[in-house]
Amino acid sequence: MLSLFAQAAAVPPPPAEVPLWKAGALGYMFDGGLFMWPILFMAILGVGVVIERFRSLRLIGADGRELRAKVLELLAQDRLDDAVALCAQSRGPIPAVLAVGIHRYEVLRRLNVEPARIEEQVVKAMDDYAPHIAAALEKNLSILATVATVAPMVGSLGTVVGMVAMFEGIVSTYGTRDIILAAAEGIKIKLIVTVWGLMVGIPAYVFYNYFSSAVNGYILEAEETASALIEALTLRLATGSSRVDNGSMARAAARVGGTH
Repeated sequence: MLSLFAQAAAVPPPPAEVPLWKAGALGYMFDGGLFMWPILFMAILGVGVVIERFRSLRLIGADGRELRAKVLELLAQDRLDDAVALCAQSRGPIPAVLAVGIHRYEVLRRLNVEPARIEEQVVKAMDDYAPHIAAALEKNLSILATVATVAPMVGSLGTVVGMVAMFEGIVSTYGTRDIILAAAEGIKIKLIVTVWGLMVGIPAYVFYNYFSSAVNGYILEAEETASALIEALTLRLATGSSRVDNGSMARAAARVGGTH
């Protein structure tokens, strides 16, 4: 009988209920200290930029080679207004480059500017517009690069500051508790800040590289489009007439359209 009472007394009491604000990820946020909140803010900011960039690039993700071929075909038929209207109906860097070049060509042609001057001004117009295209494609990527760089640094700073404070606390409580146990508990909590900083910074860095690669592809395609348009307009100007041989224009469109 006494052994039963002894066994009952030996049963550990049920664990105390953990408050909601100390459970799960929220508990790590509070345990990590003040530096966890800037990391959380950067995580939200990075997710917002990733969603915005995916949606923006998806709108211009259509293959521009087909549009480029149609515009060159309209140029061969001297239907400049239709070519500009077709560009206006589309999104992305390719229709923008085509519209700028064709519009400048049409204005200078109506002013009876000499052909060499027209070609020079068309090239200049597209070159001047290129930074605007790059800026639109790279919008908010600097924020993503900042998050990828700063989040791990904030995590490391939070860990260092927390460990300094922890060791000061250990020194002040020396002799009243196990130093090794206190140090292990403190280091575990403070390293959470570094872990969270890396968890935010690494995905941000991966997405930044992905979007940068996609932007470089769009810019390269826009440069190819500008070269195709200059070649087509040069053929028109070389004839001394507003019309050129349709076969020559078609061959130019096919040659450039086949590049990727």
